[in-house]
Amino acid sequence: MNGNGEPSGSLPATTEPRKFLFVSRDGSILDVAWAVAAEGNAVKLYIEKESEKEVGDGFVEKVEEWQSHADGADIIVFDHVGSGADVEQLRARGKKVIGGTQYTDRLENDRSFGQEELRRHGVRILHYQEFTEFSVAIEYVRQHPGKYVIKPSGGIQDFKQLIFVGNEDDGSDVIRVLRAYERTWGDDIKIFQLQKRVTGVEISIAAFFNGSKFLMPINVTFEHKKLFPGELGVSTGEMGTSMFWTNRSPIFEATLRKMEGTLAQEGYVGCIDINCIVNGNGIYPLEFTCRFGYPQVSIQRAGIIDPISTVLIGIAHGRDFAIRTKRGFQVGALVVVPPFPYEDLPTFQAFSENAVIVFKKESREGVHVQDIQLVNGEWLITGSMGIALVITGTGSTMRDAQKQMYSRIQNVLIPNMYYRKDIGDRWTEDSDKLWAWGYL
Repeated sequence: MNGNGEPSGSLPATTEPRKFLFVSRDGSILDVAWAVAAEGNAVKLYIEKESEKEVGDGFVEKVEEWQSHADGADIIVFDHVGSGADVEQLRARGKKVIGGTQYTDRLENDRSFGQEELRRHGVRILHYQEFTEFSVAIEYVRQHPGKYVIKPSGGIQDFKQLIFVGNEDDGSDVIRVLRAYERTWGDDIKIFQLQKRVTGVEISIAAFFNGSKFLMPINVTFEHKKLFPGELGVSTGEMGTSMFWTNRSPIFEATLRKMEGTLAQEGYVGCIDINCIVNGNGIYPLEFTCRFGYPQVSIQRAGIIDPISTVLIGIAHGRDFAIRTKRGFQVGALVVVPPFPYEDLPTFQAFSENAVIVFKKESREGVHVQDIQLVNGEWLITGSMGIALVITGTGSTMRDAQKQMYSRIQNVLIPNMYYRKDIGDRWTEDSDKLWAWGYL
């Protein structure tokens, strides 16, 4: 039995409606907030970024600031890093909060700190070098030629298009990009890494943490980050993801599991993800995500059987339970409009602002809302980033999940919409490699 008189390993069949307060930087959590409200809970949503203030209008109750609403909330959910101090203060007052701490904020924002913490916990990492001056980095590559990945640190790392993966053995392409960044982004990129590049399968391991331990099952994801099919074009952060849930993963045991004690000392509550490159020589963790991932959480929801509000309540209260998930696979694709993946307000206003989302059939199965508002019963695109929807599919095989997702996308009509048509296609090749290397 747990401290609430309930059997550990399960959630209560029903829960009383709760009052949720969602604190968001840009409205990314809207899909979860709307689902929690649809499950009978009272929901309030605060969005910090001025350009995104209309996101979610008509879907959930919006508030102009969050502080005065905290005392009346049963569960408070932060959807971003950088608010660890606020989260810690709320927990000190006895509030149930899903969100990071100052430590986990630093794990994600300070790449070098995150790598050194992995090393401290006995996790093997790739060689990297940190720089504050482009000229010094250029000279380093000249003296140590090879393939490197350029990774800005701090808040600027949200601009995923700034990550550059070198292909030249002598590092000449990295040098050219560093020179270009110095001229164009020199005032914004204060600190960055050059990380040794290795080839293999890119894979992420995510798990929910209840303040003292990881909950099973864990989530194994394969992100598709480039704008165009075949991993071409600019890096967007993510254009779609395929995933599955499992109770056993050698990659999890070699990485996140080793952080369990420290996360428990911190009292971390929420989802945490670590992105890795794996090959026949080993597992190489690249970076942390110490918050919900986007669109990861919408695709995770497609595979979670329990009501998402029940899961959040259980996590916030520190309960030890198994999350009920579907067998098989889940896939999800972003449906976007101009100027995504860039922030260009004139382009957004000219091509996308207030564009109406039309459905050929009334079904909304697998449709997850993003930067939209509800006006007179119609879904309109708002904000500034151009992320309209995430469409998901599930199936016993990857092909079944893909077929369902793409059939659902065909039900959507938005002027100028675009999306990738190959989400999940890498699974056959990737899974063969992972089986051969002993990671599945």
